[in-house]
Amino acid sequence: MAALRAVVFSGTGRPLLSGVKSLQNPKANISFASLPRGKKVALTTVGVVTAGGTGLALMLHQSVKASELELHPPQYPWSHGGILSSLDHASIRRGYEVYKQVCSACHSMEYLAFRNLVGVSHTEEEVKAIAGEVEVVDGPDENGEMFTRPGKLSDYFPKPYPNTEAARAANNGALPPDLSSIVNARHGGEDYVFSLLTGYCDPPAGVSLREGLYYNPYFPGQAIGMAPPIYNEILEFDDGTPATMSQVAKDVCVFLRWAAEPEHDQRKRMGLKFLIGAAMLFPLVYYLKRHQWASLKSRKIAYRPPK
Repeated sequence: MAALRAVVFSGTGRPLLSGVKSLQNPKANISFASLPRGKKVALTTVGVVTAGGTGLALMLHQSVKASELELHPPQYPWSHGGILSSLDHASIRRGYEVYKQVCSACHSMEYLAFRNLVGVSHTEEEVKAIAGEVEVVDGPDENGEMFTRPGKLSDYFPKPYPNTEAARAANNGALPPDLSSIVNARHGGEDYVFSLLTGYCDPPAGVSLREGLYYNPYFPGQAIGMAPPIYNEILEFDDGTPATMSQVAKDVCVFLRWAAEPEHDQRKRMGLKFLIGAAMLFPLVYYLKRHQWASLKSRKIAYRPPK
């Protein structure tokens, strides 16, 4: 160790480590303001050109995306769209008739039971009669065999096909979606469903569709495998409402909104009760805040050090 110290301190009479400070470079203090005028102009031009080129590229990319070619549905003035507006239960009843006579041939509603209609659109006796028209496979019986029986309130809506493969085979490979929550599952909700049902038209010039597809500008890709399902006077409503295409589409959309959100009216009713309670509670809270705590909030605490 003594020999090592002799080598380190030999020559200059001071440690070699002290020369590290002299090897450090001074910090560069370069800012945009200190650059010459020519470099400022060059850097500014490069930045503007780069930002403009990037923005143009993004705009061109968005303009040619296939998803932007579809027509977005407009916003319709639904009667239940208000903060405190409830669903039209007469429309729900007519919408169920549309589903039963038109939509149920291809689409299922496996999460909805007959009992859900009681007190909403039908009476209990009416729902029992509707359920009794359906033959339900049940069992096994005491012999271990399956049997059919009339439907009852606890049964769910029957499916049009036994499985998804049969549904695809009957619809040229397209699988009809379940309608239990279709309004919540599609962007636009009932606006999209209404526009889809009433938006069938002839394809524009230059657009050709293969056999079994139909043109609908509101459907992604514009080619849909479902034929136009509704038209004027496709059915007769029990209450005598004219069954125009727009009326049929509106009623089935209201029915699908209720099916996707059965608690719609109860939720808004609870919201109204909350607002009334909050309006009654707010003056009391304001009094406690303004008067009871005023003496504490305005009190001044001074520290006097001991002498």
